[in-house]
Amino acid sequence: MRVIAIVNQKGGCGKTTTTVNLAGCLAADGARVLVVDLDPQAHSTIAFGIDPEEIDENLYEVLAEPGGTERMEQVVVEAAEKIGLAPSGIVLSALEQRLAAERADSRTERLAAALATLPDRFEYVLIDCPPNVGLLTFNALRAAGEVIVPLETSRFAIHGVQKLLETIGLLSERVGHELDVRILPTLYDGRTRFARQTLAEIRSLFQDLCFDTVIRNNVKLREAAQRGEPIVNFAPRANGAIDYSALSVEVAASGGRLFSGADTVPSQREVVVQFRDGRAADVRIAGDFNGWVPDKGVRSLIESDGEARVWTKILQLPPGIYQYRYVVDGEWREDPDNPEVVTNDVGGRSSVLTVT
Repeated sequence: MRVIAIVNQKGGCGKTTTTVNLAGCLAADGARVLVVDLDPQAHSTIAFGIDPEEIDENLYEVLAEPGGTERMEQVVVEAAEKIGLAPSGIVLSALEQRLAAERADSRTERLAAALATLPDRFEYVLIDCPPNVGLLTFNALRAAGEVIVPLETSRFAIHGVQKLLETIGLLSERVGHELDVRILPTLYDGRTRFARQTLAEIRSLFQDLCFDTVIRNNVKLREAAQRGEPIVNFAPRANGAIDYSALSVEVAASGGRLFSGADTVPSQREVVVQFRDGRAADVRIAGDFNGWVPDKGVRSLIESDGEARVWTKILQLPPGIYQYRYVVDGEWREDPDNPEVVTNDVGGRSSVLTVT
C-alpha cells in the first residue's frame, strides 16, 4: 500500500483537485484507492458528492477518541467505483485542542496507526491535507512515504514551497522518517509568457523533484467537482482528464522497477528518433521501454537548425514493438512525424516504434 500525502500550506493551489482526480485516474486503471480527507473544510468529501453533515462518523472519531484508530475501516465509505473515502468534517478543526495534553509523538502518529489497521483492500492511499502545517498535516507526513506538492505557476507560490520543503526535511531529520517528495505544477496557462517563464523557473529550481506532467487550467475540473465525481468520469476527453491521467501514469511508474543502463542485453539495437520545434524549451521521451519515466535511460542531444531546435533521442532497445510519447514543456504529445499510433490505457494516443 503506497501512502501519498498531497501537501501545501497555501490554499487554492490544487490539493483537493489533485487528490480527487488522481484517485479517479488510478481507479480507472484498475487500482483500489482510499482518499483520506484531512481538511476540516471537507472539500474532498464534497467533491465526491457526499454531504459531510449527513455522515454519522468521520475522521474525528478515528483521531480523537480513545481506541479510535481501530475504527478506521468503519468510517470509510464508498465514494466511487474502486475508491473509498475516509470523510472529514468541521469538527476536525478542534482536534489539536482535544489532543493538547498528549505527547507530540503520540499526537502525530494517530493516522499512521489507523491506516495500519486496514485490511489489504487498497493499493494507494491519497491524503488531502489542510492549507497549513499543523497537527493534521504532521499526521499525514508521519503516515506517508511519498509527498506530492501541488504548485501553482506563480513566484509567490515558489517561495512558500521552499519553506514547506524545509519543514518536511526537518521532520525527516527529527523522526528518521524519509519522504519521497515530488512537485506538481498546477493551474498552468501556457498561453501567457509569464506562466511559461514561471514553469521554466520551477523546473530549473526543483529539477528532478518535478513531475513531467503539468496540470493545465481547465474549467471542466471545477464542473466535475460540482457534479461530485472525478473528471475522468465526467469529461474523459477534457484537458484536466488528460493531464491527471498522465500524472497517474507517472505515479504508477515511479513505484515499480524502472529501466536502467544495467538492463541492457546483447541483442539491443541503437534507435535514434528526432523531434523538431521552433518554440519548445524542453523535450523528453517516455515509453514502455523505460517505465514511462521521461528520458530515463536515454541519451539526448540538442542542435539548432535555422530557427528550429532539434532534439535527438538515442535509445538502446532489443527488437520489439514499443509505445512512446514526447513530453514537450510538460505536455504529453504523440510523435508528429510518426503516423503509427495506438490508443493507450488512459484514453490518449501513443506513437508506435517497431525495432527489427
